[in-house]
Amino acid sequence: MRRYLAVGLDCYLCLVTVGLLARPYVDTAGVTEAAGLLLGPALAFSFLNHVVLTALTGAGAGKLIMGIRVVRLPDAGRPGPWSLLLRWLYGLCWLPLQPWYGLRSLLSGPGVLPRTSLWNGGNGEPHTDPLGLRQVRHSDLTAHRAAVAATAPAHR
Repeated sequence: MRRYLAVGLDCYLCLVTVGLLARPYVDTAGVTEAAGLLLGPALAFSFLNHVVLTALTGAGAGKLIMGIRVVRLPDAGRPGPWSLLLRWLYGLCWLPLQPWYGLRSLLSGPGVLPRTSLWNGGNGEPHTDPLGLRQVRHSDLTAHRAAVAATAPAHR
């Protein structure tokens, strides 16, 4: 539930920011210019939130508010900017196709066609990130790191 709320917060913050930035110009712009005024800042805000902010803090704005962090597997470290960029681009391509996958599976009947095999990373586990990243609660990540530090041999 936290992940869904984080996504909702990200969308809300993006829409509010883009709306405030584009509002003074939308009234005088034509339809195509207004679409560009809305789409350009929305992509820029999305990139800043999902790539730059996550590279700096370990989470985007919605995830920070909800207490979620993005980690790299198997070491639970912070993901690098390249993997975050690829994940963002993948999300831009994957998310708009979800209505198509839903409609396709609905029309073909239950169990005939899978919704999508891209997001499960090939191992059959649902909701697995294709780049080996996971979203975890910050409190769980802190407890994991403390447990790993306690079991690590002391260096002299």
